[in-house]
Amino acid sequence: MNITEESIEINGQKLTLQTGKLAKAATSSVVGRLGDTTVLVTVTVGNERPDIDYLPLTVEYVEKLYAGGRIKGSRWVKREGRPSDDAILNARFIDRSIRPLFPKSYKKDIQIIITLLSVDGVNSAEILSAITTSAAIHISSVPWAGPISILRVGYIKNNGSKGAFVVNPTEEEQKYSTLDLIVSSSKEKVNMIETVAEEVSEDIILAGIELAKKENAAVIVFLEKLRKKAGAPKESVDETVADGKILNILKKDFKESLNSLILKKAEKEFDDNEALEVVVSDVLEKYKDECDRKSVTKAIDYLTKQMIKEYILKNKKRIDGRKVDEVREIGVEVSVLPRIHGAGLFQRGDTQVLSIVTLGAPSLEQLIESPEGEEAKHYIHHYYMPPYSVGETGRIGFPSRREIGHGALAEKAIEPVLPSEKEFPYTIRVVSEVLASNGSTSMASTCGSTLALMDAGVPIKSPVAGIAMGLVSNSETDYLILTDIMGIEDFSGEMDFKVAGTKTGITAIQLDVKNDGLTDRMIVETLESAKKARLYILEKMNAVISRPRTEISKFAPKVVVLTPPQDKIGEIIGPGGKNIRGMIAKTQTDINVSDDGKVTITGLDKDKVDEAVSMIENITKEVQVGEIYEGTVQRILAFGAFVEILPGKDGLVHVSKMSDRFVKDPNQIVKIGDRVKVKVIQIDSQGRINLQIIK
Repeated sequence: MNITEESIEINGQKLTLQTGKLAKAATSSVVGRLGDTTVLVTVTVGNERPDIDYLPLTVEYVEKLYAGGRIKGSRWVKREGRPSDDAILNARFIDRSIRPLFPKSYKKDIQIIITLLSVDGVNSAEILSAITTSAAIHISSVPWAGPISILRVGYIKNNGSKGAFVVNPTEEEQKYSTLDLIVSSSKEKVNMIETVAEEVSEDIILAGIELAKKENAAVIVFLEKLRKKAGAPKESVDETVADGKILNILKKDFKESLNSLILKKAEKEFDDNEALEVVVSDVLEKYKDECDRKSVTKAIDYLTKQMIKEYILKNKKRIDGRKVDEVREIGVEVSVLPRIHGAGLFQRGDTQVLSIVTLGAPSLEQLIESPEGEEAKHYIHHYYMPPYSVGETGRIGFPSRREIGHGALAEKAIEPVLPSEKEFPYTIRVVSEVLASNGSTSMASTCGSTLALMDAGVPIKSPVAGIAMGLVSNSETDYLILTDIMGIEDFSGEMDFKVAGTKTGITAIQLDVKNDGLTDRMIVETLESAKKARLYILEKMNAVISRPRTEISKFAPKVVVLTPPQDKIGEIIGPGGKNIRGMIAKTQTDINVSDDGKVTITGLDKDKVDEAVSMIENITKEVQVGEIYEGTVQRILAFGAFVEILPGKDGLVHVSKMSDRFVKDPNQIVKIGDRVKVKVIQIDSQGRINLQIIK
């Protein structure tokens, strides 16, 4: 068995990559270990598929609960099911890092499976998985312009100090970081960024990217060492992207038709299929002996991209007439639906998103099971992009990976400005319905979510807006950054750089590229232009609603959370749940006692919720000598009557304390169910309460 192993130290932890021991039937396989976190990455190449016009790459991130020493909590199902959202997001960010570096003409199936074998709760599994994936592709026979490295950078402030960067922070360090910056890069260029930040400035983001690039360069040297020892010869591949003969035919005879096609694409992303078919048919009719449909379609795709890029670079303006830094027309509305708890309609050009907020009790939180344990989510964003949003028919059902990814990005962009659970004890669900799509629906969902949350009265710290930036270039020095890209510019451009944030700073970034990466200058210019556009959009949003409403919708539930003394929980619940059931029945509210002793009261009627709060406070209240109560007679005995003065608390009125004159039979004075005013005259050493009836 020929086993090869290499190691490097990152943030005080040893990273080890090993190949040649496990999964030897795969094209290549590498086991990565960081601390005790361990993953297995396999790369398997299948048959060639010459009829397809895309790279047949799939990346699967497989979480098994055994990695954390856990068994699924369900009593009936113990096998892992569909991938979790986190698993899908991990697969997507690794896919986005590696995909641009494969030859576009490579048509063999490539399946990359990342299996999480062990987690230690200290070291990040997703970063280890990304580096190990880069290693597995690099040592394989698959042609690839790697290696790349992917690292996380945190930014931790101590006692109000300026703050310090931490490369690959541990799980514990991430809790104190105001920045979660993941950067994928070669030695020279950045090709993927994923960021969540607590309103961090552009300067800090740029410094973090620079540090990540520097540290990534050291990891790349480490990956090159592994390939020297264990790498397979790379396959050769024809890099031709389109038939030169057909390209000449199109340039010569169909330039006007292609210009018309581009203009129609610019008008609306969802109107181009019919126009494309007309051009393809015209070419095939005139040159039927020299062309086939697939080659013509491929050549048109390539040539229209080139024509769009050349037009923008030459004229310094877009095909829809906009300047390179111009945002499309913005439309903002709130309270657009009856009865729901909050809604925002955001439109940018042809892109239109309706975001809707629903508020619920804390008990409606989403529990997520993973190898690391259970996590509770109180803010949930779901993104839906139905087929009609692009003028098509299609499947409706489980969300696609793209929908999960876009929803997660908008969710992360809003999370830094949300109130704490203590400040706003609700579970918040936002649904963003993409009604029409022509560029950056995820950033439109971010804007729509902000509007809906403020409309619902959720006390967010600051409004958040987002923008998508693009790139067209001939070289590293001849390029233009585009603000607010529409669908055709995403299709023909070289990057999709999404930036979300408040007026103060950035809350989220997501960068994908279609080239080999971005230079430092490109990133600086993109962030500068994105900030300008973000502030412009925030101004438009603030003109309609600038701060959260002071009250939640009358249709939303009212939630109150109490934290009574731990020794009073039993009294609140009562024997066999008697007390709590009685309060629920009387007030028509939902009352829950959590494991940590918090009591949550939820109801649609504020008066009923207040009544339930009062009843619980009365139970937990300490009775004091001298206090006067109006109580209910519960039992009558020969020596006196027991009166309930607070829920679950009663005291004895002795016959001698019922009247100024002699009382032989308590039944002469009171009957069961009577309401009587009593005064606390004594609480003995055993906590027994003695009462006196007062007039």
